[in-house]
Amino acid sequence: MGQRDDREWRDQQRQAVRAHADADARRRAAEHAEAAELVAWFVAEATRRGLRTTRLVARGYDGRGRYRTGLTGWYVDRAETRAVDVTGRFHLLTVPGGLRARLFGVDPQPSPAPLVVGAGGRDGESIPLRTLLSRLLDDGPAGPGSTTMPAAPRG
Repeated sequence: MGQRDDREWRDQQRQAVRAHADADARRRAAEHAEAAELVAWFVAEATRRGLRTTRLVARGYDGRGRYRTGLTGWYVDRAETRAVDVTGRFHLLTVPGGLRARLFGVDPQPSPAPLVVGAGGRDGESIPLRTLLSRLLDDGPAGPGSTTMPAAPRG
């Protein structure tokens, strides 16, 4: 009877782990959908306001090199390591770098936008994506404190 109990216990543990992983995946998918909605709102509002875009540049993982990209958009952080392109995709602008990247540029792939930028980082500094994007809009042509900006979507 001992082997049977062990087997049942292992099966229960596997089911619990699977259920936990499924719930975590659903939570992450909902967060990514909400963040994607925020990014789409930002691009529409930035375009409506005429917020100037810039050619986005990626940085090497070591922080030293700067590499051309084919992307145009807006940096969303002061370090210029995160950006939104004009098509509404979120990018982490850190790349491996190297000679080939210096000569030919890089093509950073879009990644799901986080609802909280910097969460889980070693420096302990994090900020909601909504706050970052709203600040960027407030600093644009409409100026800080503009009352013409529609509210950011709430999830």
